[in-house]
Amino acid sequence: MPTLPESGWTLAQALSRSGLPGLEARMLAGHALGLSRVQLITQSDRVLDETESVRLGDLFSRRLAGEPIAYLVGEREFYGLHFATTPAVLIPRPETELLVELALARMPAQGSVLDMGTGSGAIAVALAHALPGLRVTALDASEEALAVARDNARRHAPQVEMLHSDWYAALAGRRFDLIVSNPPYIRAGDPHLSQGDLRFEPAGALTDHADGLSALRTIVAGAPSHLERGGWLLMEHGYDQAGEVRSLLTAQGFTEVQSWQDLAGIERVSGGRLAFD
Repeated sequence: MPTLPESGWTLAQALSRSGLPGLEARMLAGHALGLSRVQLITQSDRVLDETESVRLGDLFSRRLAGEPIAYLVGEREFYGLHFATTPAVLIPRPETELLVELALARMPAQGSVLDMGTGSGAIAVALAHALPGLRVTALDASEEALAVARDNARRHAPQVEMLHSDWYAALAGRRFDLIVSNPPYIRAGDPHLSQGDLRFEPAGALTDHADGLSALRTIVAGAPSHLERGGWLLMEHGYDQAGEVRSLLTAQGFTEVQSWQDLAGIERVSGGRLAFD
């Protein structure tokens, strides 16, 4: 049974009795006490004072209740960068790095890219950081999410333009060489919404409260008015939605329509190219 740390315990005792996996306990301890991974080892006999034990006990309790590590420590690594992460935004996930890689492979070095529904800004900022000459615009309908995204842009890629917009609403007359998006795509009522980290993440960034495809439909339908000819549209989607997303793209007249698998072998991203004529 887990036991919360008490004043007078050593750091090693607190970690071993936390009831958490070792890595999680060490991450929380490092955050609570301001210690590096090496210091957690070299200071394992450190005796916790009352303030430290209370702080550490609070983090352990919240994690045992299921609260995501990323929210507890306030950041998550994505594409080699550390992103501020709060309950206002989705937690950046490794599978979304595929979207960044695909975009970089199709993006002119001096081109322009639009990230729709940017959340923490992870995709937009990662692209701008990787290609400093890139003109990156990111938008979100949530002001709270944009505040987090702006903080991350200041940290890693201050050239990113951030817009408050409900999808294409604020983009009249503007076109881009590439559009990327990781929109809400989980179907209403999906049991995953009440499991794991998803219980704590913003519902509006996870689900469209419908069939899981409404945001994807909106993005595909509006893309031809905001893409340069020959430009790519790339979208992340659910594990079982690739076929439906390809059909949406084909019906809208996109060419070179295809899907790409993530490291788990799941078709995670689908996209197409706007015809030149």
